[in-house]
Amino acid sequence: MLLRFLAKKSHIYGKLLKELQMLDVMINTTEKDSNYQDLDKMSVQEILTNINNEDKTVPLAVEKVIPQIDALVKVVVDRMKAGGRLFYIGAGTSGRLGILDASECPPTYGVPFDWVIGLIAGGDTAIRKAVEFAEDDVEQAWKDLEEFAINENDFVIGIAASGTTPYVIGGLDKANAKGIATGCLVCNGNSPIAARAKYPIEVIVGPEFVTGSTRMKAGTAQKLVLNMISTAVMIQLGRVKGNKMVDMQLSNHKLVGRGVRMVMAETGTDEDTATALIEQFGNVRKAIDNYNLNKQN
Repeated sequence: MLLRFLAKKSHIYGKLLKELQMLDVMINTTEKDSNYQDLDKMSVQEILTNINNEDKTVPLAVEKVIPQIDALVKVVVDRMKAGGRLFYIGAGTSGRLGILDASECPPTYGVPFDWVIGLIAGGDTAIRKAVEFAEDDVEQAWKDLEEFAINENDFVIGIAASGTTPYVIGGLDKANAKGIATGCLVCNGNSPIAARAKYPIEVIVGPEFVTGSTRMKAGTAQKLVLNMISTAVMIQLGRVKGNKMVDMQLSNHKLVGRGVRMVMAETGTDEDTATALIEQFGNVRKAIDNYNLNKQN
């Protein structure tokens, strides 16, 4: 259906049409037949063991692309230090993983909610319920990005296991045309998305346990890499002290207790004093800094 649509508008999407036609006759790694047969005849223990065996290969695949991740992170840090933001764009599982990573940055590192932004084809409705054919719209990603007044200080990462999602392709094309730095996270080699991204990350995880179910190994790889990207960026932006999340939002009793323990460890104070500091300043970093400042005086 998508190829027919693009064919009707070949004067606009000619290059993309040719790329997808070529891929249509190829078997991408993520679409190759599973290494296992007769899954429906396996016992529960066999299913779980085989899934686990496949999952064990994912961190090794991620390890191979650390140089690609390193190159991307350094540029993201530079852009964000200059006032830019990090955008994730994706569809389906890939889009949801981007939103998950983005949504965890404010509570974990105390950063504004518009520092890291996740966008999914089909809008927020698609987070919980699939929106049919939303990922096939090559123009919507840029429209979504424009709602945030995206500019040349920002960085856009396209996430797509297949490396062929039109929503992501269109977004990267527009971002490139506007001089905005782009990266990608895909699980097939030599994909149209990787060809467009200035800083591509290609984690080749091989066939899925359930043929084509890229929420499995591909999704796991994407989650691992996104953890690495956002964590490394936040550390480089000074949002971690030593190994502690000193800027985390103290939004529940568990986190308040963790904050108190952090203050105790950093200052050598007792629990009552640390608790009083947290209550006074509402933030671990501020509590530690003010205690040390008063101690010096």
